[in-house]
Amino acid sequence: MIKYFFALGNHPHISRAEIIAVLKTSEIKATLTQNQSGDILFVETTAKIDAKELIKNLGGTIKVGIMTDECAFSNDKILDIINSFDFPQTESKLNFGLSFYGKRKINLKILGMETKKLLKEKGYHCRWVTSRDVILSSVVVEQNKLTNSGLEIVLIENSNKVLIGRTIAVQPFKELSRRDYGRPGRDDASGMLPPKLAQILINLAGAKKDAVLLDSFCGSGTIITEAMLMNYQNLIGSDISPKATEDTKKNIEWTKSSYELQVTSYKLINESATSISRQVRANSVDAIVTEPYLGPQQGFTDIEKAKRELDDLYTKSLQEFKKILKPSGTIVMIWPILNQGKTQKHISPKYDGYELRDDNLIYKREGQRVWRKIVVLKKKDQKK
Repeated sequence: MIKYFFALGNHPHISRAEIIAVLKTSEIKATLTQNQSGDILFVETTAKIDAKELIKNLGGTIKVGIMTDECAFSNDKILDIINSFDFPQTESKLNFGLSFYGKRKINLKILGMETKKLLKEKGYHCRWVTSRDVILSSVVVEQNKLTNSGLEIVLIENSNKVLIGRTIAVQPFKELSRRDYGRPGRDDASGMLPPKLAQILINLAGAKKDAVLLDSFCGSGTIITEAMLMNYQNLIGSDISPKATEDTKKNIEWTKSSYELQVTSYKLINESATSISRQVRANSVDAIVTEPYLGPQQGFTDIEKAKRELDDLYTKSLQEFKKILKPSGTIVMIWPILNQGKTQKHISPKYDGYELRDDNLIYKREGQRVWRKIVVLKKKDQKK
């Protein structure tokens, strides 16, 4: 068995669900370690994971690495394990860094100096990459090439032992930022879905790459373009707003050009989600992945009215989706949680004809007027 670690983002429960959905094999064993300096998911599997490719499409994972060994909290024992690493060959200086995920206090300065001494004894000219925190950020790891020509040594507290491994891939923050802020079609006024969250939603759907995937509230096309980059081949974007589908088309063409993508089959239509069966064939869609209208983002005073209107929109949309989804088709969508002062309202649309798979995945930041609840629904196969 190979043991990998996944350093999770700000919503570890969502990150864990995403990883399990993507790996989707009964052979994996996944355990979550929670601590103050960052949550870690350990995955044991017989299959080798291509972490550098995998992390490009994992919206909720910051780092992926492979575990080497474990020992007691002793610098000598830790150094013995580090000494057994297969260090990268480089003609220039070898950059290395240390990150510690755990609750206890640990003196990385002493361990870093001893590691540097060890590497010099092995004949390396080396540079110790440090930061103010005990965990090196993905930015620091990437900028110092620690997953290519360098090395990030990761120490993870687990009960009274320390697990030791090395990072092999980090989240491509530059590309994610470029796709978020650099694309030509944007509409800040109506709200923007982060590319990382779009990736999570798509992954939770668990659809095959040749599946027909629909975003029925496509906005500026974030879900569609992220699905293209994840190699989905049959995409439909729909929105009641002509500007939204125009922005989506701009962003599709920009994505295809920027990433030199092969032709992906896609269709854009102007239609309300509550009447989408007018333009999409019955029983033709494998998965619907969407963030609908979330309600007023600023300044609303009648939270009860907003909830009633959203309940009605979502209920009508879900009933319409049943017409176009294949038997056992999947829906992954956002349901808003409305916050106003101390008042909090969860919308509660009717979802007759569906099996609720998950609605305990909350994506939020404190102070936001609207939190996002990720809901996974499975269409009930009426033939069964």
